Amino acid sequence: MKFYTKTHEWIDINGNKAKMGITNHAQKALGDVVFVDLPDVGKELKKGDTIISVESVKAASDVYAPVSGKVIEINETLKEKPELINEDAEGKGWILILECLSNPDTSDLLDEEGYKKIVEVEG
Repeated sequence: MKFYTKTHEWIDINGNKAKMGITNHAQKALGDVVFVDLPDVGKELKKGDTIISVESVKAASDVYAPVSGKVIEINETLKEKPELINEDAEGKGWILILECLSNPDTSDLLDEEGYKKIVEVEG
């Protein structure tokens, strides 16, 4: 099931695995992405932790963990082709996959409709 955060991350939870990245709205706001500081596989994250920084030609932005878990895979392609986030932020531009260590707390996450409302308010 796909969820969104108020800080513009998306997460697609399937069983105990969760693929995540930044939203299309976030990549547009950042502009051309030039570097993604990927985490180490095996790193344990708590919900709300800063995972990485995404750098663009005009800004750097932190990316936060929407749920707790352990990094089990990173999108290695982003090392050589960070612009993939601009091309397909919510598809091929995914950043990492977490293994959720328990039932993930999604109580403060948004569905697609709720996220669209947040984006509309931000303009």
